[in-house]
Amino acid sequence: MAVYQGARPTGLFPVRLGRPAARTLEAPALPRRRMHGTVRARRHSNRVGIILGGIVIAFLLAFFSLAQTMRVSATGYEIDRLAATHDQLAAQQRQLVSDLNRLGGVSAIRKQAIDLGMTPLTNVLVVPTH
Repeated sequence: MAVYQGARPTGLFPVRLGRPAARTLEAPALPRRRMHGTVRARRHSNRVGIILGGIVIAFLLAFFSLAQTMRVSATGYEIDRLAATHDQLAAQQRQLVSDLNRLGGVSAIRKQAIDLGMTPLTNVLVVPTH
């Protein structure tokens, strides 16, 4: 690598510590010009990289929004399913309470006993308890 007189090193570590810069080509030392009031060529930032970064960030935000929307709609479907199950169980509970009230009465028990072939007692016998 050739190092020229007046060239400035660039990069992560612009100055080497411990030893002077090596000169491979001997050139006469020229006086350095001082720049007063002039503007150096500016480095323009890489606009393509900034645009690509913006696109990636926009895509990630849109993907996050989509994931949240899908989670909310899935939760809504789950709530609707659970509400339908709750209504079905409540209707079944009302039906069972109605059956218990209907079948638990004295007339229903007497009818079931007659259907099974039992006859009513003619003489009632009461057994005293001590």
